[in-house]
Amino acid sequence: MTKTFLQFGCGNMGGAMLQGWLAGGIAPETFTIVDPYLNAAPDGVRLLKAAPQGEGAFDVVLLGFKPQQLPDAASSVRPFVGTNTLLLSILAGVDLATLRSAFPEARAVVRVMPNLAAALGKSPIALVGDRDEAARAQVDALMAPLGQAEWLSAEDQMDLVTALAGSGPAFVYRVIDALAQGAAALGLPRDQADRLALSMVEGASMLAAASEHSPGELARRVASPGGVTQVGIDVLDKDARLVSLMTDTLRGARDRSAEMTEQARASA
Repeated sequence: MTKTFLQFGCGNMGGAMLQGWLAGGIAPETFTIVDPYLNAAPDGVRLLKAAPQGEGAFDVVLLGFKPQQLPDAASSVRPFVGTNTLLLSILAGVDLATLRSAFPEARAVVRVMPNLAAALGKSPIALVGDRDEAARAQVDALMAPLGQAEWLSAEDQMDLVTALAGSGPAFVYRVIDALAQGAAALGLPRDQADRLALSMVEGASMLAAASEHSPGELARRVASPGGVTQVGIDVLDKDARLVSLMTDTLRGARDRSAEMTEQARASA
């Protein structure tokens, strides 16, 4: 495991990752956080408002600020990225070529796309980066406390995976909210509909994660021909509208991620 870890930016996503690492047993003293807007850090974690002075390269440097801040932030980060440094980036839309150009001394560069469930150790994590087996083993060890890591075969898959795994929780929350809204419209008190929808989704997700069957097969097994569930599924499946809606949702998010990649390249 890494000895020294420098994290630039600790917003929602960076904070969730930090929480997951600490819960996974990594010593708080391992981490130095640089964030001018963060008022407090977990016990034992060093929090700075600006980059540390007079310190050399760190074992791991994580970029956790806003993607558009990279051109201005790179000069502050660069002194801490040496030939033995693993550079991790959660900057949406900032490609490997841009990162390598900004930090040419880095031993290895890896893009990481988790979601907020990293705090619970339940995040899908998309990875793409240099084919350095030692670095990949180090990354795998770092990601283990955060969730299920998946290495992508090509960087151009990152925009779609960002939409699916990174933005996906927001889409699921919308579906949960829509279920509760529908139940409320049909007569349930809204607070009760919210509780039932949340509890149902939690249980269904846990069962799906533990099952040997695919979600599609589980849906088929739950539904009896001519029964209550089948009637609801028939509504969802009519004209493939649910699949069409999800495809359009992912396409829109993917295309926005691709636009951000182009903008990052142009500003680098």
